[in-house]
Amino acid sequence: MNRSGKKCVLYPRVSTEMQVDGFNLDGQKNSLKRFVIREEMEIVDVYEDAGKSGKSIDGRPAFKQMLCDIENGLEIDYILVYKLSRFGRNAILPRINYRKSLLN
Repeated sequence: MNRSGKKCVLYPRVSTEMQVDGFNLDGQKNSLKRFVIREEMEIVDVYEDAGKSGKSIDGRPAFKQMLCDIENGLEIDYILVYKLSRFGRNAILPRINYRKSLLN
């Protein structure tokens, strides 16, 4: 049910080390889905990268596809991540802000 009218995509990501430590994709997705239900949002899509570093966009095909889909008109209000570090490290945030400015 989407009473809020807000649409989102989920982006779970794990590095190899995090998978070993039990911080897995399923756990992230389950937490994000509980949040979506609580906030009465709609999940438009799920993009996940397993065993990928967050230092760069390169080597993260799902992340790149998500950005491409958004640039090509995917209508969402939010990208939801379990922790900000799952979105990426400091090196990629300026690139994301640049892309965001192009969309506005």
